[in-house]
Amino acid sequence: MIRRLQKAFGVTEAGAQGIIKASVWSVFSNIAYILPVFLIMFFLQGWVEGRVQSMGVYLAGIAALAVVMYVLIYVNYNTLYTATFKECKAIRIDIANRLKALPLAYFSKHDISDLSQAVMADVAAIEHALSHAIPQTIGLVIYLAVIAVMMFIGHPALALCVFVPIVLSFILLILSKRIQVRETTRDFHKQRERAEFFQEAIELQQEIKSYGRTEATAAKLNRNVDEAEKLHLIVEAHQAFPLNTALVLLKFSIGITVFFGLRMYLAGTAPLLYFIGYIIAAARVVDAVAGIEANLAEMMYLDSRVKRINELRESETQEGAPVSLQHYGIEFKNVEFSYNDGQKVLDGVSFTAGQNQVTALVGPSGCGKTTVLRLASRLYDYNAGQILIDGQDIATISTDSLFDKISIVFQDVALFNTSIMENIRIGNKGASDEEVKEAARLANCTEFIESLPESWNTQVGENGSRLSGGERQRLSIARAFLKNAPIIILDEISASLDVENEMKIQESLNKLIKDKTVIIISHRLKSIEKADKIIVMNAGKIDAEGRHEELLQKSSLYRSMIEKSAATEKWEY
Repeated sequence: MIRRLQKAFGVTEAGAQGIIKASVWSVFSNIAYILPVFLIMFFLQGWVEGRVQSMGVYLAGIAALAVVMYVLIYVNYNTLYTATFKECKAIRIDIANRLKALPLAYFSKHDISDLSQAVMADVAAIEHALSHAIPQTIGLVIYLAVIAVMMFIGHPALALCVFVPIVLSFILLILSKRIQVRETTRDFHKQRERAEFFQEAIELQQEIKSYGRTEATAAKLNRNVDEAEKLHLIVEAHQAFPLNTALVLLKFSIGITVFFGLRMYLAGTAPLLYFIGYIIAAARVVDAVAGIEANLAEMMYLDSRVKRINELRESETQEGAPVSLQHYGIEFKNVEFSYNDGQKVLDGVSFTAGQNQVTALVGPSGCGKTTVLRLASRLYDYNAGQILIDGQDIATISTDSLFDKISIVFQDVALFNTSIMENIRIGNKGASDEEVKEAARLANCTEFIESLPESWNTQVGENGSRLSGGERQRLSIARAFLKNAPIIILDEISASLDVENEMKIQESLNKLIKDKTVIIISHRLKSIEKADKIIVMNAGKIDAEGRHEELLQKSSLYRSMIEKSAATEKWEY
């Protein structure tokens, strides 16, 4: 039962238990709503039979029922909404933990807007369903079952008058479910497409404006919105027609009960008390069924959103056990890897990056250099072979244990929209302000930071938009200094820098990599000539490896790259 609720509504185990509790209270609340009908029936029966002696008894009954109903509503409300808000918090935390454990490959296959929609819009839809549709529907169904049994025991013919239209309306909704789910799924995917397009248009404003694509983008955006609006109207029509038809059928329940009930009363087969009581009961039952049918429509719309959350939760995560590493050399053994298309990016790659040594990767564009760095830091998981640190396969090491020993400085720096101080502190969240400032000094950041209007408290903007490329790069190096990990991974970090920033960053790097295991990619071959080992890659394989002088003798590819690098230094514009 618990697992079925988890799967059906995308909730945690505690959330499924909360649904059950809220449904039980919903049953009690709905039964309390029908009790005044029975009180009226008892009063009418006493009045017809001449047994009404004091109105005080009935007034006391009404007062007692009012208190019971208030208590039930209060408890139901608190149980329902408190559990709902706690559950939605738990779902979002669960999704966040799941995202943290997913490999980078997952994010390359899924649009960021899609993931943000799952965290925000999908959970919001589940929140509304948990606080309204789901427990109310379950409670109302159980309540209707109890009432139906009582009414059929009391007077089967009158009960048939009440429930035949109700059954027909349910049949109509069930028959239309497939169409409704299909159309709501289409609408869901269109909303996803629209969100992705909006995000792309916002993120690429610089390119859109610089290439004169503003009008074309706006036209495409308008078409997208128009298509989404038309589809949404179609979906609403597919939902509205069966639901409204079902609601019309429900209204016949009261009319049929009055019509046939009156004939039964006049024929003497139904006492007046039952005739009046069943009319009142029919009105209550119709309201309950209308609530169920409206909630069912919402739950059908929820189907696609629950599927997206369940798919995210069921995605394969990076597993591993926490370990204590003592030696930090990195060994690749026959490693193979491919991205989404299945074409091998790395094919049988084997090499060793020695402890406390600098290992440089060089080769033509697209040969697999950056992929090697991603695999070494376990941002992606390899398809075959092994990558060993301290003799242990990194696929068996927890990402927390592994990342604790690795600092990564990539060309594309990611900064958070907070202060410079807190951006550096990401390298070590327990560091003091003095330790942060010392890391910044080692990374040659102090001068530019203290020249800013708010100095260390300056807000950097979204992804460091208020800083230059060189300043952002130096902050990322400061993070690495603060983390002080024994393994350093550097990827083309000076590729797009001016001479002044490159010189300062090179000075910082020389201090950063001292006595560390370093794997580096640099397009400036002059900067890696003194590396302890240079690995030449070509088409996903190792072409040659050795020191600079050795490779000049034995690798024609390396020699060609050095010659071309020297030639570019003589270019003039």
